[in-house]
Amino acid sequence: MRDSGVAYVSYSASKAAVLGFSRSVALEYAKRGIRSNVLMPGLMNTPMVRQPVLSLADGYREASQEEMLAKRDRQCPMGHMGDAWDVATTALWLASDESKYVTSAEIMVDGGISARIG
Repeated sequence: MRDSGVAYVSYSASKAAVLGFSRSVALEYAKRGIRSNVLMPGLMNTPMVRQPVLSLADGYREASQEEMLAKRDRQCPMGHMGDAWDVATTALWLASDESKYVTSAEIMVDGGISARIG
């Protein structure tokens, strides 16, 4: 789990639990050909992020939703947030035979932000 600079304690705790669970499943079921991997999306520009009721702007302490979205774009080394298709195509690869020897992986789909946050 990497710190994004925004305090979301419950989110961080649940994400850490998923990582541990996935590693245990990967080890326990590998000999049966069952793989367990985790996709770790970074900052994504989705309808959920833009919903006023989510109050992400409060976490970023910005005056407006537009400023919050612009700041999230600036946080990404690629200069913009990803979208749902970025995660979906990675999941499709994991579901394919092309990734048949991949298990217990934590795949960052984050435009490089995890390389900067430690």
